[in-house]
Amino acid sequence: MKYKRVLLKLSGESLMGSQNYGIDPTMLEQYSADIRQAVDAGVEVAIVIGGGNIFRGLSGAAKGMDRVQGDYMGMLATLINSMALQAELEKQGLRTELLSGLAIEPICKEMSRRRAIEAMRDGRVVIIGGGSGNPFFTTDTASALRAVEIQADAILKGTRVDGVYTADPEKDPSATKYTSLSFQEALNKKLKIMDLTAFALCEENHLPIYVFDMNRKGNLLRVVSGDPIGTEVI
Repeated sequence: MKYKRVLLKLSGESLMGSQNYGIDPTMLEQYSADIRQAVDAGVEVAIVIGGGNIFRGLSGAAKGMDRVQGDYMGMLATLINSMALQAELEKQGLRTELLSGLAIEPICKEMSRRRAIEAMRDGRVVIIGGGSGNPFFTTDTASALRAVEIQADAILKGTRVDGVYTADPEKDPSATKYTSLSFQEALNKKLKIMDLTAFALCEENHLPIYVFDMNRKGNLLRVVSGDPIGTEVI
């Protein structure tokens, strides 16, 4: 295996599937099956999910809502997604540990590095909701923070595109894919891979980011096995 311990970052929007809002059970089932493949192969997995399929703090702030209030609502949305994924993973026979930047008993315990690492060493999938627990930080930044905390080998950013391109491949058919990039190249080319705070945290801690298509079945196992199907930022 190329990676022994990973932080899988999923967007909330990815859980919508073909719907316009909420959670598509088919997507939960597919993602959980792919996560199980990686776990069965011996990889330690932690997961951070966004909440954009339910609520976005920035969208609320743009419409006049207090930013801090909106961000906390967004954090709660990530917990709803985390609980849904936890339920599906356990349905498929995996053991899990739900932690959060916001402690909400009896749903989950507060995130701590020790709890997360102990759970992964015990063979459990760790799901970390609640963002960073602080307003003004995205789930991109939260995933970078958690990945550094748990000493992950890489952040695996699961998207609906199979890597990083010179332009948006859905809008520009001439766009070409990068197989690998340095952090500085990505910044110079203004490629929107993760927000700048998350990006800086990864670069400072020498934490690679691997962008790949999570919607294609079996891709997660291919990535952790070292199959070069996406784009690695190192």
